[in-house]
Amino acid sequence: MSGNVREQLTDWLGDFRLSSKGLQVRQTGHYVPLEWGTVLDARRWLTFYKALRDVPRIYAHGPTIFFTPQCARPWYFARAVVDVLGARIVSNIDDAEVIWSFDDSTYSSAVTKLGEMPVINGLCTDVSKSHVSEISERIFGTPLKVDPTIYRGEMVVKSEINGAHDGYLIEGPCTQKKGCVYQRLISNLTDEGLVEDLRTTIMGQKPVLVFRKQRPVASRFANSNTKVSLSMLSDVFSESEVAQISTVASALDLDAGGLDILRDRQTGELFVVDANKTDMGPPIALPLDDKIRATQMMACALSEYLEHQSVIKNKRKIVFECDRIFKKKDCKVT
Repeated sequence: MSGNVREQLTDWLGDFRLSSKGLQVRQTGHYVPLEWGTVLDARRWLTFYKALRDVPRIYAHGPTIFFTPQCARPWYFARAVVDVLGARIVSNIDDAEVIWSFDDSTYSSAVTKLGEMPVINGLCTDVSKSHVSEISERIFGTPLKVDPTIYRGEMVVKSEINGAHDGYLIEGPCTQKKGCVYQRLISNLTDEGLVEDLRTTIMGQKPVLVFRKQRPVASRFANSNTKVSLSMLSDVFSESEVAQISTVASALDLDAGGLDILRDRQTGELFVVDANKTDMGPPIALPLDDKIRATQMMACALSEYLEHQSVIKNKRKIVFECDRIFKKKDCKVT
């Protein structure tokens, strides 16, 4: 093993802490169980990671990007998107054309502009469950958060912490636990009896695509999925709903990331239950071809966003046959 590879692996492993519960992510406290399924997931991710090397880049020499306070590791969706864009990650802010605020923490400090240099997610400082649910209620007009001391019926209890995946059901009324948010139980069952999350990716505070993530009811709050499919926005949301999702992203100052959205199958109402500015992805259970397609779509959206920011207006874009991968209307590449 070369010295550079050894140093890189040591650096990556520094993100985790080994405990009796498994690998704990230092930044969020989330546990990754040490089990056979985790090994299989790692193998599927490596297959995607290797395949990504052969994907055409949008720019031969894309913009230079500085991640702070932590650099996006290869298993984060942002890293795959940046690679397909053809951008170069730099370790010195003086060499950057774009700053990307990248912090797994639920609450973070604002990263302000340096001159005219754009900052992605610089003002997205609060992705707590209660903050997200309050914005969801304001935009969609339907309450999600409840007072557990007076609410009667089944409720969802979640930690405010980003990436914890520790939700469970409880019958109300009950005593409120500190650091937890209490929400209505949304009926998001499919015809096959699976629960479905609509993970909607965001770029430039606008929705780009949807990962339909399905799993058994018993695994409602798990971070693993039985099935994941890639969908276009128009196949899942109405035009007015797309506009509302954009408003939610804007209210959160979420320039890039993902929103977890549930649709109540009884009423048709939408609820944004979580926001993630450092989401991993694409989802492991998504077929490889769709992983590549989704990454290209997000890279195209990032290209368009940075063009609007006048960052890459003078850079030469490589023309690749975008329409052979997905519809032209979904990706504006010239």
